[in-house]
Amino acid sequence: MSGFALLRLALSAAFLGALLYSPLAGAQSAAAPAQSAVTLGPSGLPLPRFVSLKSGRVNSRVGPGANYSVDWMYMKAGLPMEIIQEFDTWRRVRDADGSEGWINQSLLSGRRTAIVAPWQRGKGGQINLMKSADKDASVVAIVEPGVMGTIKSCDGQWCEMTLDGHTGWLAQSVVWGAYPGERVKD
Repeated sequence: MSGFALLRLALSAAFLGALLYSPLAGAQSAAAPAQSAVTLGPSGLPLPRFVSLKSGRVNSRVGPGANYSVDWMYMKAGLPMEIIQEFDTWRRVRDADGSEGWINQSLLSGRRTAIVAPWQRGKGGQINLMKSADKDASVVAIVEPGVMGTIKSCDGQWCEMTLDGHTGWLAQSVVWGAYPGERVKD
């Protein structure tokens, strides 16, 4: 996100005052809902929580409404997003890179997807997709950081995922799309 876009987002938030305030500072800094008292948003669903994009073309806006300017367009269906705030039918989301914006709830899905270690993109290295939830299990596939897949389940330590047709297990600590310690069932 450009510096100008960040400034524009900050100014929009200032105009909306406390309504837009979010105490969450970073994607990984939020406590897992499973590990602490769950905060419910106006929808009755927990905040924060992970969802995914329904469509291959989704506008992210600087404020919660169609009258706000589009700051970014996401072009990948299934991309995981973290909902950090709700206002009417709009959801303030954060992507794996930490960029935030508002997306209408109709463009979001409860289908759980994840990105493998996005914080390691471009730094080399590979991550093993294991046959079972065990560090000593055989390797099903080797994946690069930044690969997106579908979460089948997570037990708090390991996530079973499907990545480009290969199903196996990854340590939950390398998955952006499930909180540390969170249990996910499909």
